[in-house]
Amino acid sequence: MAKITRIKAKDDSPKKESADEPTITRKKVVVKDKKQDKIKRERLKKEIKKVGEDKGSKKKPFILFRPFVYFGRYLKESWHELRQVRWPNRKTTWKMVLAVIVYTAIFVILITLLDLFFSWLFNLILNK
Repeated sequence: MAKITRIKAKDDSPKKESADEPTITRKKVVVKDKKQDKIKRERLKKEIKKVGEDKGSKKKPFILFRPFVYFGRYLKESWHELRQVRWPNRKTTWKMVLAVIVYTAIFVILITLLDLFFSWLFNLILNK
């Protein structure tokens, strides 16, 4: 079923004082395509039938096997997610590695300086 939207310009508008400016209104016109409608109905019937079969065919595994089933499902879904990852190329990877090394070095220096400062401050306070 195809939906067609027609846009018409009206000349007579009670809201506006001048009739020179047309207003645009939208009117939905539905054109029925019998073949498309029949195909959609058949697809819906198949989907409903498939969903009904899936619900009835799913059996819960025995309680001792559930952890293994869930772990297998986890591995399967994890593999599926890994397949969707867009991995960076070699140049981008090295840029990111270099950025991590630089930031790590900066924070090591910052923490070392703070440690030396607080050690000096506590020694100054405690030795008095």
